[in-house]
Amino acid sequence: MDKLPKVIPVAVFHNREEALAQLSALSLGNIPVAEITFRTPYAAEAISLCRERFPDLCVGAGSVVTPAQAQLALERGAQFIVSPGLSEEVAGLCRARGVFYLPGAVTPTELMRAGALGFSTVKFFPADVFGGAKALKALSAPFPQMKFVPTGGVNEENFAEFLSLPCVEAVGGSWMLKGDIGAHCKRIHDLLRQAGTALWS
Repeated sequence: MDKLPKVIPVAVFHNREEALAQLSALSLGNIPVAEITFRTPYAAEAISLCRERFPDLCVGAGSVVTPAQAQLALERGAQFIVSPGLSEEVAGLCRARGVFYLPGAVTPTELMRAGALGFSTVKFFPADVFGGAKALKALSAPFPQMKFVPTGGVNEENFAEFLSLPCVEAVGGSWMLKGDIGAHCKRIHDLLRQAGTALWS
């Protein structure tokens, strides 16, 4: 994986049935990507299930906070790793394995540290708590080289607004895995089309 899709579904799976249902709906909705978070004991197994049953779906591991979690995720087939903050150990592991790593950073100090480590794209989480689009606009002035992936408070009503910001590379969220997943997928594609872009543009 050398680039991010514009919209990344963030999944919290508790069991096989839940994972199969939601991953199937994403696949049918032509959103072939999922960030499976390490917030439940089932996360690693869900990654394996995804690679086995949905080989065309790009699967990553989210909420990764330790090298052990990252190692387990990669062993199960994760194609990218996402952290809420920046772990130099996780970064080193991903770099050695040639795997895309998206660390989290929200303050100027954290952004300077991320930049010094060679990162030009960071997760901005939780976006709503840390000022949302207004904060991203402000941060992009002193950090014009940095791209952001806001998550946390991103939803069907505001994701297009976030994506319209030049400093935003992509958005992530769990809203699309709640309720009618097929309808959410259609709306995502419709809004991306209206904006003159596509999921993997």
